Amino acid sequence: MQNKETYEYAIIRLVPKVEREEFINIGVILFSKKKKFLEMKYQLDSTRIHTFSNEVDIEVINDYLKAWQLICEGSDQGGRIAKLEQSFRFRWLAAAKSTIVQTSPTHPGLCTDPVQTLESLFERFVL
Repeated sequence: MQNKETYEYAIIRLVPKVEREEFINIGVILFSKKKKFLEMKYQLDSTRIHTFSNEVDIEVINDYLKAWQLICEGSDQGGRIAKLEQSFRFRWLAAAKSTIVQTSPTHPGLCTDPVQTLESLFERFVL
């Protein structure tokens, strides 16, 4: 039996009109230091998003999230942030922002399989 290890996660939110503070959950970022795991999963449902706000450019948001994905992966294409260790990358991604793409406060948990946990959180909070 595998040991449970701590993890942290944040919900990725689309905030079409920042001044109104209304949002749609579009993804999850999960980090586990012991498991050496940092991944995110997101979905941009254009119908749902445009029902919420017609002013959102889905392609711009997708490009923004692809950059976050590169940072999670530690890719050279992710810039200077992507070259930092995983914990710093997670903290940077999960930091409070006042842009159209934001994250929830971070939440802790215990898991044996971070991939499965990411999927479970995604299904619970996004789908």
